[in-house]
Amino acid sequence: MNKSEAPSADQGPHSEGPGARERVTVNLTAKGAAALTDLMRLTDDTKTDVINRALGVYAYLENVIQQGGKVYVREEDTSDLECVRFL
Repeated sequence: MNKSEAPSADQGPHSEGPGARERVTVNLTAKGAAALTDLMRLTDDTKTDVINRALGVYAYLENVIQQGGKVYVREEDTSDLECVRFL
């Protein structure tokens, strides 16, 4: 392979941008696998879509918490807000 055929540094497995992909293997606990199945059923998304979306939500929540914010949830319209703590 000559220099012009070699992949550039931005084409590696960790590249970002439109269409960038990285294959990973995960070992899910029984609880994690059940949650994945439930989310696939609820959203009609694929495993890949559910995992990508979950990672995006997790990253957002961690950013909020790391910057001193708090995350609240209200389970029903009439219930009180509760602060969520992540362990």
